[in-house]
Amino acid sequence: MRCGKHLRHNDVVKYVRQAAGAISSEPGGRASGSEQSTRARVARLILENGPVTATGLGTRLGLTPAAVRRHLDHLLANGLIETRIARVYGNRGRGRPARMFAITDAGRSAFEHTYDDLATSALRFLAERAGPGAVTDFARRQVADLERRYRPAVDSAPPAGRVRALAEALSADGYAASATAMPAAGGGQPGGEQLCQHHCPVAHVAAEYPQLCEAETEAFGRLLGAPVQRLATIAHGDGVCTTHVTALSLTAPSRTAQSRTAQSRTAQSRTAQSDATQPLRPYRSATNEVGGLSA
Repeated sequence: MRCGKHLRHNDVVKYVRQAAGAISSEPGGRASGSEQSTRARVARLILENGPVTATGLGTRLGLTPAAVRRHLDHLLANGLIETRIARVYGNRGRGRPARMFAITDAGRSAFEHTYDDLATSALRFLAERAGPGAVTDFARRQVADLERRYRPAVDSAPPAGRVRALAEALSADGYAASATAMPAAGGGQPGGEQLCQHHCPVAHVAAEYPQLCEAETEAFGRLLGAPVQRLATIAHGDGVCTTHVTALSLTAPSRTAQSRTAQSRTAQSRTAQSDATQPLRPYRSATNEVGGLSA
């Protein structure tokens, strides 16, 4: 799912600070404060919105074409973004296809990864002292807070809007997430949705400890009440963390059956409790009764 140069975790962490400085600095360090701020905004917009055209960047940021090109050329020269050719469906009109600009691994590493090696070292120490299971417990505990905070937003959304509500909650935390409905599968069955995270603050740590990704995926399934499957992760070198969410309509029959089973068990339990609370009748042996009179 990903094209271009593959950078491993150690390489990216090694150049985090150089990449972060390259976003905002000019050769020779002559960039002004406003220039640095604008360039950082350009880079973040590319990060959070995926591949985007120069025209789209100029429109969102209110920049002239010349200003946009200057910032893009600088980011390209430092390997923080890369160009792609926009896909065209159907008949393409005249002219060359539009160039899209996408974030690279080095560019992504410039955002909020300063403490990666410290976090990795801490988890490595935990695994050595308490075993891999301790890392799994830690990951689940961390995700439990995320699940608790996202639960109200997801539960308050209609069933068809739950994936989008989760994406919005993730975006508010800096994951730059989006939700996309998938085409119908064979037989006209709904294709479900894909939840995409274009940024992951712990990607480089998760490259060594996938328990972080696994715990997050489990939480998504619980929040959405539907089967989910992780298709790709930034930690494994993909450009986007992609999670497939099965359409709720495909899970409805099984969920209904589970509900009926639970209701049946509840009714049986109540009946058993009612019988247990009935007063006991005095025991009278049939062999001690003659003609209905007690001996």
